[in-house]
Amino acid sequence: MSQSIGVFSSTINKKYILLFIMAFIAFNSSYSQLKPVDSLKTELNNFKAQHNFQHQDTTHIDLLNALGKELRFYKPDSLLSLSKEALKYSNGSEYVKGKMESLIGIGDYYSDKGIQEQSISHYQKAQELAKETNNIDFILFTHNCLAGEYEYKGEYALALNEYLESMEIAKEANKTKMLSILNENIALLYASQKDFEHALSYFKTVKKLNEEINDEIFIARSLSNIASIYADTGDLEYAMFNVNTSISVFEKNEELDWLAFAYQIKGKTYLKQEKYDWALFWLKQSKAIHDKKIDDKRGEIDLLHGLAEANLGKGRDSLSESYALKGFNLAQNLNIKEGVKKHTKTLYQIHKQNEAYVKALAYHELYQELSDTISKNESKKSLVMLKTQINHEQQKEGLIAESEKALGRQKNYIYASLAILLILLGITLLVRRNESIQKKLNKELNSKKNALEKQEVELREINVAKDKLFSIIGHDLRGPIGALQGLLQLFESGEIKQKEFWNFVPKLRGDIDQISFTLNNLLSWGQTQMNGTITKPSRVSLENIVTENMNLLSEIADGKSIQMINQLSNNTFAWSDADQIDIVIRNLMSNALKFTPKEGMIAVTAKEKNDFWEICVVDTGIGMNPDTQSKIFDAHSNITTYGTDNEKGTGLGLTLCKEMVENNNGTIWVESTLNQGTSFYFTVPKAIKENGNANYIKSSKLSTAT
Repeated sequence: MSQSIGVFSSTINKKYILLFIMAFIAFNSSYSQLKPVDSLKTELNNFKAQHNFQHQDTTHIDLLNALGKELRFYKPDSLLSLSKEALKYSNGSEYVKGKMESLIGIGDYYSDKGIQEQSISHYQKAQELAKETNNIDFILFTHNCLAGEYEYKGEYALALNEYLESMEIAKEANKTKMLSILNENIALLYASQKDFEHALSYFKTVKKLNEEINDEIFIARSLSNIASIYADTGDLEYAMFNVNTSISVFEKNEELDWLAFAYQIKGKTYLKQEKYDWALFWLKQSKAIHDKKIDDKRGEIDLLHGLAEANLGKGRDSLSESYALKGFNLAQNLNIKEGVKKHTKTLYQIHKQNEAYVKALAYHELYQELSDTISKNESKKSLVMLKTQINHEQQKEGLIAESEKALGRQKNYIYASLAILLILLGITLLVRRNESIQKKLNKELNSKKNALEKQEVELREINVAKDKLFSIIGHDLRGPIGALQGLLQLFESGEIKQKEFWNFVPKLRGDIDQISFTLNNLLSWGQTQMNGTITKPSRVSLENIVTENMNLLSEIADGKSIQMINQLSNNTFAWSDADQIDIVIRNLMSNALKFTPKEGMIAVTAKEKNDFWEICVVDTGIGMNPDTQSKIFDAHSNITTYGTDNEKGTGLGLTLCKEMVENNNGTIWVESTLNQGTSFYFTVPKAIKENGNANYIKSSKLSTAT
């Protein structure tokens, strides 16, 4: 459980807001300790019963907000209604503190529901009010809230920036408790990336700060988080010591939310030791609190995973599957990919063990896809976090150095001013000299700015190409290859029979054909993006290229009963790069096959113009709407659709076609009508013969008119 933020790894998964509340009440003297629900309800009713009661009274607003916070994990809908009521009365009385607390309460509700945009919006509004009134406590608190939501969204750079920025404010304001919370949150941020070394180093700072604070509940919460990290690193004795210490404090003080989390960590520690009976005992203790006392959906995901794993270890496959499915659905609803991944792995193990190979293979494919995605994202997130922290430190050092330089310049100006008062001529010379230097510096600055802007554009283009490359590799190549690998492993181990294996062969054949086609496009496109393309034009027979590609794609066409017609004559010669035009024609014909229903027709025609050939690939397919037509050649649109037989594409082929056609001094365009068909046109220069030497007719711009 995080002191102010939840993370989606197995390390910390408990809800994060309790320490938000703990941090918040540390900042507000009027509610230095949250009162029990019954006590707050009684106080609120007594206050309303007074003869001079007014809804906009600040005490009434404070009681509404306090009751909402107390009910957050027990009756979340009450939190929303009470916060909205408090906000209405705060707006009417211009009570700023009430507005901020109400906005935070609404943000908390949406956060728990996984509606992050709404949550962030309300936290930001509260932060704006805090900055307008220079309320340091609320500024720090809203920074903390926003960091938590950014982490839920996977925007780790924004989360770390919020933490680091608020840490500087807390240091200046000497807010020891908040410093402890922020250091712990950064530790948990690193733990979510499985960087336990950095996480534990931050916890050392937390421990020192907690010794100053000397609050046993505050310390126990940190110990439960440390125990979770030790459990994940395999230091099980340390994990058990810390979690037992925290449990005794939570039981004594009836901290039910944290007690449920601590019980779950203790169960997880026994699970690591394969002591399944003890693991089930403590996990069930945690579940009892979740079922009867609290409403914490995020915290339930890892709890259900622990119960599924423990029951699987005991051989109770049916019960294990029940817990795993419940956790799987819950993680999907909250869009927590790490939770989905863990439950998917458990479900795969259960079905494999029960010889339900079709279901096992389906879960195995999903698990591998999620593993690849999360692995790639975690690598990116770790790098982003490192860069963010380095940039933050550099900015601090730069500001300090700049301040020192500014002080030095001020001293020089003072001395210069004293000298100027003595000699008028010195004043004139110094002013002119400074103007000259300033102009030179401005000129250099503008030059550097322009260079940086140019580099930024180039880097952005490179990043777009890189992201697209990795996206295609990750989703269009790894998925089918992973499925093939998983199936072969099952066959090799004897878990599926030869007859069952042959049932998968047609699907694997289609996957391999698609991989081969995608890989050819990918290599061609990658070469154009990374190294540029060298176009080597020569006299090319377009009729031969079309015939070869029809032969190549004939099996796919026969499978869909599609008729392919080559209407090019044998004298259709172009001056172009044969390999590049081959790629263009193959992609256009492949797309036509993909989007043409069974019993359809595809034709390739050529029109002779003054100095170029106009080639057309026309089909009787499903067509496309005008919006799709306007974006289809855009390299940044990344349009990917499925064919009439669910054939998947990468969104790369038409981008590649456009580049190849333009490299050969041609143009490409599309005309289409929904449910009637599509015609792709492109032009290439004509080849002629003069004195026995092949040549071509040059044109500054080829027409796209039909």
